[in-house]
Amino acid sequence: MTDLLSNLAESRQRFMELVAEVRPELHRYCARMTGSVFDGEDVVQDTLAKAYYALAEMESPPLLRPWLFRIAHNTAMDFLRRYEHRYVDTAADIEVVADMAKALEAHGPDGERVEAALAVFTALPPVQRSALALKDVLGLSLDETAATMGLSVAAVKGALVRARAKVASGAPRATEAVADVARLRRYADLFNARNWDGLRALFGEETRLDVVSRYQRRGQSAAQYFTRYAELAPLEDLRAEAGWVDGVPALAVFRPASSDQPAYFIRLDWRDQHIAEVRDFRYVPYIAGEARFTGGT
Repeated sequence: MTDLLSNLAESRQRFMELVAEVRPELHRYCARMTGSVFDGEDVVQDTLAKAYYALAEMESPPLLRPWLFRIAHNTAMDFLRRYEHRYVDTAADIEVVADMAKALEAHGPDGERVEAALAVFTALPPVQRSALALKDVLGLSLDETAATMGLSVAAVKGALVRARAKVASGAPRATEAVADVARLRRYADLFNARNWDGLRALFGEETRLDVVSRYQRRGQSAAQYFTRYAELAPLEDLRAEAGWVDGVPALAVFRPASSDQPAYFIRLDWRDQHIAEVRDFRYVPYIAGEARFTGGT
């Protein structure tokens, strides 16, 4: 049994190394499809899990990049069908400004046009959103876009025409919800004071921990998470700050503490005054390059 588990772990590690280069691009597509860097990473995780198990059943490996994008597209479409009601408009993001430039097909967009474009983009029907993300954001050819989506080139062209027209036409300015980050500030204050016992006290008996792409824990073993941070924080000079990522309350971790660019994010879900779930994105740092962090006031 020990040998079997060891072999499985080695096999998974080899697979993760194989997909490492294309993974940030997959995330970029999935984040655009879902409207959230966090939901986008969930879709990437599902995509890689499906690919890993499918690969084991194949006699010969497929061309990796187009194969992974086909799986990601289908997984994202399933996600949209299940959870479309969860989407909210996102705030303007300088990274997305660059992505939307081709779709706007006009000279440098001002802030109002950018926000309008983003609001329309997240409201596009899934097929139009996918076509625009693959062709205009990721730069795939029409043939590659059609193959990824499982459509004809003519159908992709039609979807692009409709999507570009809607994006270029603009939309009413998005209304940004005001999030309550008081508990996140408390967590950040304890983190920056290196008060690990205080943070452990916020964990409940059923607290779930997901160090994304590495491991998951629950209950008392989850609280050992802070033992690792007690070792890392002084060595890496970390600082946490509460704020918003894609309109979602989150913690940004800065490395070194003096940096003005987040190194990665941490999501917390609460039950009363205790933490119900932690999702630490330390090991998927490309997310920090895909999102705009706004510090809480």
